[in-house]
Amino acid sequence: MSLDNKEELRIPTVKTIKYLLDPIVKKLDHLDSVITSNSTTSSESKYYRNSDLKKLFGFSSNTIIKYREIGLLPYTKIGEIFLYEKKKINSILKENSVNL
Repeated sequence: MSLDNKEELRIPTVKTIKYLLDPIVKKLDHLDSVITSNSTTSSESKYYRNSDLKKLFGFSSNTIIKYREIGLLPYTKIGEIFLYEKKKINSILKENSVNL
């Protein structure tokens, strides 16, 4: 590289490089945390199973069957497995909430 007009070539110091890279590193850290939080939420199931309803709500097997039969509990059946969409269950809970 030739220097025209007798310009002086300056080599940046480590401090200057760190100063320039610091905002980029912060943005990358932020993006990493966003991606990590999204990947943990997307790996969660979107459905409850019978065992989940028993644990979370204290339902018995007979109650779950009864609620399915009368149409109170929307479900999807794959083979012998019953799945209950979490969004629909949460919507039912919200619709039936009582404000005192």
